[in-house]
Amino acid sequence: MKIGILYDMPRWEEKNLIEEGKKLGYQVATIYSKDFVLFSNDFTIDNDTDLFIQRNVSHNRALITSFLVEQVGYPVINDHTTLIRCENKIFTTYILARHNIPTPKTFIAFDKTNAIEYSKKLGYPVVIKPVEGSWGRMVAKADNLDVLYSYLEYQEFSTQKYKDIYYIQEFVNKPNRDIRIFVIGDETPVGIYRVNENNWRTNTALGAKAYPLKIDEELRELALKVKDIIGGFFLGIDIFEDKDRGYLVDEVNGVPEYKNTVRVNNFNVSKFLLEKAAEWVKK
Repeated sequence: MKIGILYDMPRWEEKNLIEEGKKLGYQVATIYSKDFVLFSNDFTIDNDTDLFIQRNVSHNRALITSFLVEQVGYPVINDHTTLIRCENKIFTTYILARHNIPTPKTFIAFDKTNAIEYSKKLGYPVVIKPVEGSWGRMVAKADNLDVLYSYLEYQEFSTQKYKDIYYIQEFVNKPNRDIRIFVIGDETPVGIYRVNENNWRTNTALGAKAYPLKIDEELRELALKVKDIIGGFFLGIDIFEDKDRGYLVDEVNGVPEYKNTVRVNNFNVSKFLLEKAAEWVKK
């Protein structure tokens, strides 16, 4: 079995995939995306592999390199269609909502006037998020109109790709934690609570601490439904706990990090992913 890894920044996860792949006796080839070139009249890649695993940090590089590798004829985890659905928050939220998956109340506006008007109808506080992005960057809570207006102005003059599209969501009064559950193939082998005592945002990049999660049947079924709708093979699904409505799916990550998950659960995500990927590609 020969596995290709597409990457742009060698994090712990990418290094661990290489290490675990070699332990399993696989050949592991790496493609650094900044060096990757593919001509439209020559659909060949020097590194001949059985499948590729997408590990680019950049959403744009991940999407395009998955697409290009697919055009050559290789299977990719995750494919570009999955990445489109889960790296753009608008696509994620509305696709899931259309399929009756519980999500936080959200609206999209295309100018500040509507953003302000419908935020009032939604009810303060509201949360404004960039359409694309990760690690909690530029996610802000507006407790009133003055604060919201400042955030809207800031976004308008920022360098965001979708700076003139406003993604605004209700503030979910969850505990000081959220849930990250992993789907690999058709299984939900592991997950974590992300707890932040000092910030309402529960990203580990912003100081949240990871704790082991016991996955109940309701949570497992919800995660697998999300996977069936979004597609893909390896997903990190972020879920809120609402005291009245239960589980709410907030976001889906198509190139999830899992270092902290491995650490607190003593579960080998890389090995599990590689073994399941090998089974999948042989079918």
